[in-house]
Amino acid sequence: MFTGLIRELGSLKGREKRKEGARLEITASPELLLRATVGSSICVNGVCLTSTYVDGESWIAELSDETLKKTSLGTLKINTSLHLEPSLRLGDSLDGHLVSGHVDGLGNLIERTDGEGLWKFSMPLFIGAMTAPKGSITIDGISLTVVECGLDWLSVSLIPETLRQTALKDYRLNQQVNLEADPMGRYIDHALRMRSNLLN
Repeated sequence: MFTGLIRELGSLKGREKRKEGARLEITASPELLLRATVGSSICVNGVCLTSTYVDGESWIAELSDETLKKTSLGTLKINTSLHLEPSLRLGDSLDGHLVSGHVDGLGNLIERTDGEGLWKFSMPLFIGAMTAPKGSITIDGISLTVVECGLDWLSVSLIPETLRQTALKDYRLNQQVNLEADPMGRYIDHALRMRSNLLN
């Protein structure tokens, strides 16, 4: 479990295609590497990954074909900046919102400003059913508040601190992003679908 509050940027050092999936090597600060012991969960651009190896400069994660298919991690260029967050520990402050690291789908940046202000992202229709104004959304691992949303788009308001702490300032139009819906929205949507099926 994570919070979506990004305090650490790493970079994609290498990606090796495997028979099934891929292996990523990710650089990180010494402080984060202490949390990336083998078996530990680290959220990478919103995707919960398990550390399989760590040394003094980087750590390694194995990705399944399903992860490559459902997220942007298989298409990012080498040296791309990555949002990193170690998993919550009992007693840690929950400054963002509860984030599972299980990406629901992919969106794209469709409108941005130079700096703070409203940014607009596309999203699949099924994520739109789980999204509401003033609710939470996770975009590439960042906990953000939805300002407005339609069936297949949403807007968020970015403050200078978010831009300073993340790689969002370098994002370009049409850049692909990983989206995770607010857990509450996910469960409500599922409950409504189940109720509808039972009544039909």
